[in-house]
Amino acid sequence: MSDIKALAREAAFAARKVAFAAGQGQAAEILADYLAGQGGKVLSGYMPMRTEIDPLPAMAAHQGPVGVPVIIGKGQPLRFREWTPGVKLVEGAFKALIPEEGAWVEPEVLIVPLLAFDARGFRLGYGGGFYDRTLEGLRARGPVLAVGFAFAAQEVAKVPTDATDQRLNAIVTEKGVTIFA
Repeated sequence: MSDIKALAREAAFAARKVAFAAGQGQAAEILADYLAGQGGKVLSGYMPMRTEIDPLPAMAAHQGPVGVPVIIGKGQPLRFREWTPGVKLVEGAFKALIPEEGAWVEPEVLIVPLLAFDARGFRLGYGGGFYDRTLEGLRARGPVLAVGFAFAAQEVAKVPTDATDQRLNAIVTEKGVTIFA
């Protein structure tokens, strides 16, 4: 399975790069509108890297606490440090920016980055399993909404999956929102 996922990641990176160059359209506004119904809940977003679609405008518009992921260690679930626009950021693991300090929060709604997604609601991540472990742990404690955020061009016919992959509840792209039943 790892070889299949590696090839899928390579193709997905290329597709995302092309989509990124074309622009994000109204994606952040669509995401903010979709998340407006989650006001007050703890939201996690992410600090966009390379050619990832940018969730920062939607995170800034959220009416409630917002956190960003912090990688604690290999094989560990993510933790989330509170974020606000303008907070001082430092480089964390894998060069992802994280708040230098702040409270730890536990998200009820997660904006999840990805390389590819399919119509079943599965996502192809970067291979570390961080979001899968995190979603599994959070979902064991109660309901959690996992929202993939991507370019429409990142959709593939079928994401290769294994038993540890966690399904998204929805995907938001510059073309709209898809809810997975």
